[in-house]
Amino acid sequence: MKIQLVHNYNDIICLENLLLAWKEFLNGKRNKKDVQEFSLRLMDNIFSLHNDLSNHTYIHGGYQAFKINDPKPRDIHKASVRDRLLHHAIYRILYPFFDQTFISDSYSCRDGRGTHKAINKFRSYFYRVSQNNTKTCWVLKCDIRKFFANIDHKILIGILKEYIPDKNIVELLKNVIGSFISRPSPQPSPDYGRGGNAKIGLPLGNLTSQLFVNIYMNKFDQFVKHKLKAKYYIRYADDFVVLSEDKKWLEDKIPEMGVFLRKKLKLELHPDKVSLKTFSSGVDFLGVVNFSDYRILRTKTKKRILKKIEHKKADLEAGTITKKVFNQSLQSYLGVLKHCEGYKIARRIKQANYFF
Repeated sequence: MKIQLVHNYNDIICLENLLLAWKEFLNGKRNKKDVQEFSLRLMDNIFSLHNDLSNHTYIHGGYQAFKINDPKPRDIHKASVRDRLLHHAIYRILYPFFDQTFISDSYSCRDGRGTHKAINKFRSYFYRVSQNNTKTCWVLKCDIRKFFANIDHKILIGILKEYIPDKNIVELLKNVIGSFISRPSPQPSPDYGRGGNAKIGLPLGNLTSQLFVNIYMNKFDQFVKHKLKAKYYIRYADDFVVLSEDKKWLEDKIPEMGVFLRKKLKLELHPDKVSLKTFSSGVDFLGVVNFSDYRILRTKTKKRILKKIEHKKADLEAGTITKKVFNQSLQSYLGVLKHCEGYKIARRIKQANYFF
């Protein structure tokens, strides 16, 4: 039997949790116009949200849509400050519980993990499989097509129900999940309201979406680890790799993975982003091209890092972020560079008088 969430609905909507969520939400956003407007009547707004949640009259609002290029074009949907505050309140309670249900080699949007730790584990798995680079190590690398846009609401809610016995929390999560669709599903869904059809898609801009996709993909993670018996498997969001000394074994697992994703999660492997090659020939994973003796940043990744730093510097000069936040961003980039042949670009960052 699965472990169950012990928190109840009141733990999420209580004033204490909403106030703590507000403090976390404020980080790096104090100078945003919508945040400042919400802050002018902060306690009135928090009490209003609390009352709507207590009376079960809360309805999630709409989204402001815009596009970014990071590194490819993405559609971002931004909720109101009121709704984003609730996202943080939900996240504060649900994340610590669900995080303990995830496999150790899921690295996206989790405390104490991240890109460079995933890359380091990728390297360590190579040494294990290749027995310290004395045998051939094969790497299966896959990507899921239009990941966020194809998350099925009915399936997600069904997974959440397995862990959350409190029906009021489930209804609240339905409210948040159902506030956005990328497209309707042709399959009728008596489980899900508003139109009678299941809905598809999660907004990239929601904090809750980061948690929901990990909960959703945990089904796949468990399948790969425990049913396929893939010992050396790493997932970061919709990118994942499996390492093995047996090329044929990896080839045989591709259709099995595809069938599970399609039947259980209504997701598809991206046909143009499935590759099977030796580690020593260079495997591009999470912006780094990995070889047996070294690893280098992709040229696009180098350009993107420098571009992001310039944008962060402009935000700092405009007063929309603090020096502390700016320097934390620089340290995160330098942290990535430590794990590859990134000496030249790291020196360029340090010599450009970026730090304050």
